[in-house]
Amino acid sequence: MLALCLAGPALADDHMVSDEAKAKIAEIMTDMRCEVDPDDIEMTDEGGYDLDDVICEGTGQFDIELDAEFNEVGRRAE
Repeated sequence: MLALCLAGPALADDHMVSDEAKAKIAEIMTDMRCEVDPDDIEMTDEGGYDLDDVICEGTGQFDIELDAEFNEVGRRAE
């Protein structure tokens, strides 16, 4: 039982978004004329990124999915 409790935080670290990735995503968002709070960026199981509550100039709010190479692979209006 103790092993499971100790494994939880280690597993959570696998899905932590690095500061470098957050900076790259912020750069991409600027180029797209969008903004996302760094706290709203999560890693996917596939190694990509889910961006929640992205606000894009003139087009509204979206959830955006990026692949591991930071290419947009999905967008859903909120």
